[in-house]
Amino acid sequence: MLPPSPGAVLLAALLAGAAQAAEPPPVPRCAATARFDLAAGSPEVAPNVCASADETMTFVFDSHVAVGAVEFQPGGRLADWALGQEGLSLHVMPKGDYLPGERVKVTVRFADGAAPASASFWLVGHAVKGTRRVYVFRQPRPPDVLKKERDEAQAEARQCQEDKARLLAEREEPGGLMGAAWLERAGVVAFNRIGPYLREHPANVLGLDAAWSYSYTPTGETHPASVAVRLSLSNPGAEAWTLAGAALVDSTGEEAELARWQEAPIPAKGAGAVVVGIEGERAQFGCPCTLKLWEAAGLRTVTLGNVTFPEGKARGQ
Repeated sequence: MLPPSPGAVLLAALLAGAAQAAEPPPVPRCAATARFDLAAGSPEVAPNVCASADETMTFVFDSHVAVGAVEFQPGGRLADWALGQEGLSLHVMPKGDYLPGERVKVTVRFADGAAPASASFWLVGHAVKGTRRVYVFRQPRPPDVLKKERDEAQAEARQCQEDKARLLAEREEPGGLMGAAWLERAGVVAFNRIGPYLREHPANVLGLDAAWSYSYTPTGETHPASVAVRLSLSNPGAEAWTLAGAALVDSTGEEAELARWQEAPIPAKGAGAVVVGIEGERAQFGCPCTLKLWEAAGLRTVTLGNVTFPEGKARGQ
């Protein structure tokens, strides 16, 4: 049986993935937020921050932390922790057996006696989405910083509107084989069957049946403008599996979150397919890469190594 049309799959991956990104994502058990603002007089709510085993997290404060004023509850679940130079940073590393969903509360007290006097965070175990750096701002920020952030937010909103208009226009383009021909009007779609060459992690909850990788390179360009991967997967478990997130890690350790599409959950004792992809400068990875897939809670994951993408030329050339 021939694999799906490369142009159709790539186009569907990028369009459907972008469309899904516009919908509210499932509420995660922990957040990869890298910034928190503390205000005097506001209710103290300890936010949940994703933490992964054997991965160092660094909390960077804009105020000095008092010596000996760092507490962990319960204690003993960290492989290592230390205050940085002059008490402006805190380095934390969960133990290697730190489990997804496990919670440890960290509380720091500041040295100047001003309000707020302390800050607390819940370190929530996540299999793949550990937050490496967290910035904690306690003092009011200068007006020029606020203006810069406002301008950046307005620019991002305009970009979102432009992207939405482009996606709506692209949805009017033909699909199937005609869609592949239409896409090739401005470049080349290339694809490879990569399933036999992928490395499956022993802890994967899904089995790999087949895999294809795709790249789209506009005419006159030497680097791909978008890449995608289509996976056929089997679920030996007793519960259906729904894709909630995907990321690609290149050979330098750089990680990027991917757009994703799944027509339906993969049923228990059944099979299904997912498509993930990315476009723009972030599509220019130095592979072989590692692909990570996870559900909303991060408990049942799939990790595949040795992912590669075809060069920017049609197959057979």
